[in-house]
Amino acid sequence: MPIKIIDHGSGAYEQMIALRKEVLRKPLGLTYTQEDLDRDKHDILIGAFEEESMLACCILTKAAPDAFQLRQMAVDEKMQRNGVGASIMAFAENIARDAGGKTMMMHARKTAIGFYEKLGYSIVSGEFSEVGIPHVEMRKTLI
Repeated sequence: MPIKIIDHGSGAYEQMIALRKEVLRKPLGLTYTQEDLDRDKHDILIGAFEEESMLACCILTKAAPDAFQLRQMAVDEKMQRNGVGASIMAFAENIARDAGGKTMMMHARKTAIGFYEKLGYSIVSGEFSEVGIPHVEMRKTLI
């Protein structure tokens, strides 16, 4: 399963948008605005593939000189609980480390807390609402 950085505006990026819509937005009755997608231009876009099909994706945003924020983590529903999510997270953490990152943080959906805890992330905030559902901030020190 190749995992790689993808280019904004590429065919792989179009697959990323489709996967994010299907997994993250459609269940909530939401979509993306052009402003949402324009935000991706300055970030590190990561995709996991089987053949030419995207299985999972995530975005890294530089939050501080030594910190990155993980955003828009999505795994195709058919591939969940198969290690794809853990693999793309390991790749993302390595990219962040290579870019000088010492900390990775995210706004995790409450339903995903257990997944991130298994990967060494800790809750560092109280519960808050984002896109209409409960989230918490989670962090991990990258070694």
